Amino acid sequence: MAVKKEDRRVRYTKMVLKESFVDLLEKQAITRISVKDICEGADINRATFYAHYSDPYDLMKQIENELFENLEKHLAVYTGDQTSILPVDTVEHIFDYIRENAKICKLLLGERGDLNFQKRIFQLVYDRFMLEMARRYDMSPEDAEYLYAFILTGCVGVIQKWLNDNIRKSPRYMAETIINLTMSVSGPIMRPTEQKKNSVSHH
Repeated sequence: MAVKKEDRRVRYTKMVLKESFVDLLEKQAITRISVKDICEGADINRATFYAHYSDPYDLMKQIENELFENLEKHLAVYTGDQTSILPVDTVEHIFDYIRENAKICKLLLGERGDLNFQKRIFQLVYDRFMLEMARRYDMSPEDAEYLYAFILTGCVGVIQKWLNDNIRKSPRYMAETIINLTMSVSGPIMRPTEQKKNSVSHH
């Protein structure tokens, strides 16, 4: 029982430190945030902070890793054999998670967010969806990369607007919107084999 209580305390400590850090990040750049500032906001002493993190950058990295791992778990249910490239339930769960972690997602995906972290997210989505899309629709690697860049940039913009609009629409609505936009944009480029056959038959 003592171990469970200690685990609960550790989880609580990390939670309040993260909340204090995110509150500070909303107002200023990470370069201006000190361990003292974070601890004062969390009402935690500095020794406790250093028991878990080496500095604010380490705290940021651990927040990013936690977000990445949770997103990876949501995407792991996709096996590549569904009739739809983007299963609506999977995307809805991702929007649910973004809503539950709206403050940090807004910061990480915003203009002041970590570009390297955003690239990690993009690569994760690319590995899960775009490679399967390229295989299924006989797309060239170059076409897949252009389509991926276009869709992912658009998806981030949609998520940013959703967060900036104070999450007025439901995760289900947003999931369906993302999928509809993705399929409408990718439709013309996802049939290169048919287009090649048609162009050959006309010559």
